[in-house]
Amino acid sequence: MDIHQLPDLMGRQKESGEAYLEFLRVPSLSMGVYTLPAGSEDLQEPHTEDEVYYVTHGKATMRIGSDHRQISAGSIIFVAANVDHCFCDITEDLTVLVFFAPAEYTYQINDGKEV
Repeated sequence: MDIHQLPDLMGRQKESGEAYLEFLRVPSLSMGVYTLPAGSEDLQEPHTEDEVYYVTHGKATMRIGSDHRQISAGSIIFVAANVDHCFCDITEDLTVLVFFAPAEYTYQINDGKEV
């Protein structure tokens, strides 16, 4: 059994110096904490796995394809595999829990084909 406390995860993520900290990985699922400061740019690219984001802190706009929606603490966002998306117009420091299913990088792209 794994039990995690969000404040501890946020501390580990901050200490890492990275925007993303993966804290759970099993074949069917991976999870991480992703933080973006207000005014920053989210440079992520589409993933080959489905994703769910749960916003724990902050305010921003979520762009999925050509759709733009305001998000804030409590927002739950689903992004299907291979769909272009990003957080933009980040007006308050953003912290999100990220869920990948199956685990992130389970599928790799090779010459445009999943392998």
